[in-house]
Parts: sequence; structure tokens; C-alpha cells
Amino acid sequence: MLTSFIKEFRAFALRGNVVDMAVGIIIGGAFGKIVSSLVNDIVMPPLTFLVSGIDISDRVIVLRQATDLSASIVISYGSFFAATLDFLIIAFAVFLVIRQINRIRQIAEPVKAPTTKTCSFCISTISQKAIKCPQCTADLPA
Repeated sequence: MLTSFIKEFRAFALRGNVVDMAVGIIIGGAFGKIVSSLVNDIVMPPLTFLVSGIDISDRVIVLRQATDLSASIVISYGSFFAATLDFLIIAFAVFLVIRQINRIRQIAEPVKAPTTKTCSFCISTISQKAIKCPQCTADLPA
């Protein structure tokens, strides 16, 4: 019983889709760090400069001030803005990568000519090379 469970798990874990997904998750995590650095270190400084030195990533709305007994309650909309910008940049980068992959696939896989056609008389599927329908014996146009 245990050996069949181990065999089943091994077959599942080594299936191509699972391994591909694991690689994608690992690369995605690393890619996320790169994009976060891009947003925080390259995109946000010019935006901060353009809005007269206001650092929007630290912006908050204070709902309750801190007291001796409790911490303050804030809405960190600047952090949300930075995270949204991260998401948009990641989504755009993934779009560009997938777009390029699709273009490469189209170039690598030439369009194949159809091998079958439909008889215009009996609507059966026949070979593209046929000149007479094997179903209804009708002569087919060339």
C-alpha cells in the first residue's frame, strides 16, 4: 500500500506539467524581485521628482492616532500604489514575453496544408487528392 502511494506520488511529481509549474514559480519569484527593484529604484524616483519631491509610497491616511495603549491605524495608499505599479509592470512584461513566444512558435511551426476536404454533394470527409467521392461516387471539382 505504501509503495503504491509512493509510486503514484512519484509519477505525479515527475509529470512534465508539475515540473514546468515549479520552474515557473521559482522564476516568477525571482522576476518579481527584479520588477520590485525596477519600480522602487528606477520608476519611483523620477515620479517622485516629477511631483515635486513628494514620496507617494510613504503616503497614509491616519484613521486613529497612536496612544500609549494602542498603535495607530492607517490606510497605506502609497504602498498600495507601489504594489499596483509592480503588478502592472509584471503583467506588461509577461505580456511581452508571451507575445514573443507566440511569434516564435508561429515562425517555427509552418501552416500545414489541409489533407482532407468535404464532398459538396454528400458532405462526407474525403482525401484532398480524391477526384471522385467514395461515399456518393460524385465527380469532384479539381
